Amino acid sequence: MTTTTLADPPELVPAPSPVPPPPLAPPIPAELEAVLKRMRFPYLRAAAPDVLATARAQRWDPAEVVRILLEAEVHGRTEATRRTHLKQAGLPSGKTFGSWKEEDSSIPLPTQHALMTLEWVGRAENLAVAGPSGTGKSHFAEALAHKAIDEGMQVAWFTLESLTATLGRANVDNSVARVVAKITRCDVIIVDDIGMLPSGQAAAEAFYRVIDAAYERRSVVVTSNLHPSGFDSIMPKTLATAAVDRLLHHAHIVMTEGSSLRLTQATTGHGVVPLAS
Repeated sequence: MTTTTLADPPELVPAPSPVPPPPLAPPIPAELEAVLKRMRFPYLRAAAPDVLATARAQRWDPAEVVRILLEAEVHGRTEATRRTHLKQAGLPSGKTFGSWKEEDSSIPLPTQHALMTLEWVGRAENLAVAGPSGTGKSHFAEALAHKAIDEGMQVAWFTLESLTATLGRANVDNSVARVVAKITRCDVIIVDDIGMLPSGQAAAEAFYRVIDAAYERRSVVVTSNLHPSGFDSIMPKTLATAAVDRLLHHAHIVMTEGSSLRLTQATTGHGVVPLAS
């Protein structure tokens, strides 16, 4: 006769209890809320419940509480200003130094690093980046613009065509002086891709007005397939000469060279997105 021994049933492991969400910090008193609204401290007001709850639990020194709350307000205002400046700048494509490959550029590394400090902006010096199409001129200029905005500066970005259109609209209601004054309130004014198309009297006048108004007050960055001394080949000579004279008086001139990075990427397959089958 065979005896069968039944195995002990497996021990049941209780399911873990769901972790309760952390308790919400109690709201700040209504009187304090009203004072912070009146003082226009929105970021401090938003941080206050959590900071005060933590301060009570950990017995922070009152001075530490004040410091942390004020830092929250400063950080919030700084970020809000940066977002506003970024929106107002009108940058074209979001290219920053995060996607910039220093080693692929023909700009010497010491020059790149010196320009990245933006110390020249503080001295109201200009920058001209000239060279063949596709050699990274616009990318470098836009990356500088993003860095300037991150450091609290205001930037205005134009092509020569968009600058001409902006001042052309201002001509209609005689507000050119006001528009030029608004543009030159920015710390950095960028005019991209000069020379891709011939430019007439209106473009030359627009370019000259901005260069003249910014002279020794603001930094102007231009990118072009032409050296600035050749701008008189694409726009009326008198205005081109006067604008370039002011542009280059306090300027860094950077020449790029080589074949188009865009073309190289395309011919090697790196710039092509495969089609879905």
